[in-house]
Amino acid sequence: MNEPLPPSRSELPCGNETALPTAPGLRKLFGGLGLTILTALPISALAEETQEQPRRGGVIDTIIQPEPPGLVLGMIQNAPTRTVAGNIYEGLLRYTTDLEPIPQLAESWDVSEDGKVYTFHLRENVLWHDGEPFTAADAVFSADVFHRELNPSARAVLEHVESIEAPDDHTVVFTLKQPFGPFLLSFEAGTFTMVPKHIYEGTDFRNNDANNHPIGTGPFKFDSWDRGTVIKLTRNEDYYEEDLPYLDGVNWHIIPDGASRAVAYENGTVDVLPYGTVENFDVPRLSELDNTCSTEQGHEYFSPFAMLWMNNRHGPMTDKRFRQAVMYAMDREFARDVLWNGMGQVPLGAFGSNARFQNEDLTPYDYDPDRARELLDEMGYDGTEVTLLPVPYGETWTRWAEAVQQNLKEVGINVRTVATDVGGWNQRLAERDYDLAFTYLYQYGDPALGISRSYLSTNTAAGSPWNNVEGYANPKVDELFNAAATAHPDSEREALYHEVQEILQEDVPLGWLLELGFPTIYRCNVKNLVNSAVGVNEGFRDAWIDE
Repeated sequence: MNEPLPPSRSELPCGNETALPTAPGLRKLFGGLGLTILTALPISALAEETQEQPRRGGVIDTIIQPEPPGLVLGMIQNAPTRTVAGNIYEGLLRYTTDLEPIPQLAESWDVSEDGKVYTFHLRENVLWHDGEPFTAADAVFSADVFHRELNPSARAVLEHVESIEAPDDHTVVFTLKQPFGPFLLSFEAGTFTMVPKHIYEGTDFRNNDANNHPIGTGPFKFDSWDRGTVIKLTRNEDYYEEDLPYLDGVNWHIIPDGASRAVAYENGTVDVLPYGTVENFDVPRLSELDNTCSTEQGHEYFSPFAMLWMNNRHGPMTDKRFRQAVMYAMDREFARDVLWNGMGQVPLGAFGSNARFQNEDLTPYDYDPDRARELLDEMGYDGTEVTLLPVPYGETWTRWAEAVQQNLKEVGINVRTVATDVGGWNQRLAERDYDLAFTYLYQYGDPALGISRSYLSTNTAAGSPWNNVEGYANPKVDELFNAAATAHPDSEREALYHEVQEILQEDVPLGWLLELGFPTIYRCNVKNLVNSAVGVNEGFRDAWIDE
């Protein structure tokens, strides 16, 4: 039985087209004090009020695909890790679907008049899952030590930070070298994860025993991991948000076969299908089942963007004409319409349509095999074999790699596909052991956060599959990206970003494939599951079961 709770929180109505409300008035500006004081409403205030009352109890069974390589956020940045561990770990802030910051571990924050000093006021009485208190010292360690070493996304933001200080146990002050417009968009749990200083300080982070039993501050605790079968999370009874979470736990089932994942939903074994857990060709059928709801919301923060790494360091990929030929050779409309069931959008260039400052005047790389052949003839391509590394995330990705391989062969490129598992794919990209490789990265709403990292020459170091993996280096591009990150006002940023897009459109450091559209499918009696800009990555904290 699920125990009814007082109507202290509201939830989203269920339906095949769930519309999340906006949060006007989240920011309050106070003049005369030399500060811009930003406050926000609790996430529950963002949901449309209904007559339904949240109920406590129950375990949701869901799926994670593929099995994550680990669960320590910040140390591991791939999508499966974020999806599961976003319910274990937390950041200083959360974000509405309009990308407005709202409290998480920071309950309020101040920004100085010159835009260089950000002061976060942390919640009191927050405990790590092992019972130790969360303090400002943890926040400083997480940002200034842990992430500087391990996390390229956070590291790109930290380049703008002069100092991080903790004047007391519940205050953290970030002082920037210069104003950085998207700074407040940086503190989502998967990007700026808070990790326990008392567990990691002075250790080899990657080989710390705690990695096998992650300890966060989130609404769910790690319970167990039966490799290849299920990851179990259980309710954090000491969670600082009153009444939350409503659920007793979440079980993340690991089912390698795509058809079996669909059957698991059909026969009631699982209640929720997060994005990407079933093959796209199964989505229309499953969405029409009884007591089934779906939404494409919950990806606004990430804006997932599929790309084809092209290793600029060796072989024919060193010639931009080869890279241009690859772009002309790929039938991206086919991939969207057939492989992705019409979900998503073919990108114009490096900036997705959800990213700020997109240059809409660029000449697109339309499907043009004849132009691809002309470029290959012009450069004198001699048939050198190149390898293609698919994303090992299911049949849709496998089919996509086969389609691209066929496209490239049709224009005369000698390409061979090399399949790997998730760990092997991560390792080969991190070690730059590839020619062409599928991936998808998040754009994070602002080019300074999610786009520049793939093109800055200062971000090419091996060891990460999430930075400038292709090895592209252009001093002018570096100059423009760096200037745009800190320019003011937005009109100046826009001019700089438009110019950098023109250069990238000519150089084609990598292939721009598709802005991905990912539906979340769930039982209609699972309430308030998608309630922020990162969807199920943190949605289970507010979800409840109506039965």
